[in-house]
Amino acid sequence: MSGGTLILVATPIGNLGDMTQRATEALSNADVVCCEDTRRTGLLLQHLGISGKKYIVINEHTEHDACEDVVQRILGGSNVALVSDAGTPGISDPGERLVKAALSSGITVSAMPGASALTMALVMSGLSTSRFVFEGFLPRSGAERTQRIAGIVDEQRTVVLYEAPHRLEKTLVDLELSCGALRRVVLARELTKMHEEMWRGTLHDAVKHSQQVEPRGEYVVLLEGAKPPAPPTDEEITAALRDEMNNGSSKKDAAAKVAAKFGAPKRKVYELALMLK
Repeated sequence: MSGGTLILVATPIGNLGDMTQRATEALSNADVVCCEDTRRTGLLLQHLGISGKKYIVINEHTEHDACEDVVQRILGGSNVALVSDAGTPGISDPGERLVKAALSSGITVSAMPGASALTMALVMSGLSTSRFVFEGFLPRSGAERTQRIAGIVDEQRTVVLYEAPHRLEKTLVDLELSCGALRRVVLARELTKMHEEMWRGTLHDAVKHSQQVEPRGEYVVLLEGAKPPAPPTDEEITAALRDEMNNGSSKKDAAAKVAAKFGAPKRKVYELALMLK
């Protein structure tokens, strides 16, 4: 077991009053603080009355190369705190790679819970919170973006996305084209700040809204889940049975194939098959 610990510390997403006492103590006791931006984290620690810390920059460009150094420091007995610019590290922010590297080296990983734009926006959205899926930031363009959006179209859980203000309109337009104009959406921004906003409406109206205001601050986009498909009618099942039987299937085999295709009860489908001549 290592001599030190890696501690993931959640920091405020806007309002500095959301910094917890335990998170403050973790940063105060850390030998090293890993962060995305030393200036931003430095201002936070200054606000908390913490000084004299060793900083290591862990961002999307440096995380891969910095992992070995950080792991060796922890193995040598240092306690390392990991923070992102705002919120919980590792959620659409650097940290995932470092956590994996630490665990692979037998290092204890701990966390100080706190602010998260994802959960805050979700519980205030008015959409279903019983089941949801987090997509983070969509790819900016290309086939990967098209595939990710295609996967959202029939997703029945609430979908949560992050988006930069200057790309908000494009993402809403793409979602409207794929999911339909009437799918409900919630746009959350400036959470915990003075100008906190939760906008609710349809995708069609959301596109208009994004064109009329100057987007500021990172957005959380919450999309209503797709409605479950309507169960097949007897006429649709019967037509599918005829197709299978015309292709040479027995009534029993046709019923099994059609039941699997529609997710319909096998007994009901077989009864309809027996009625066919």
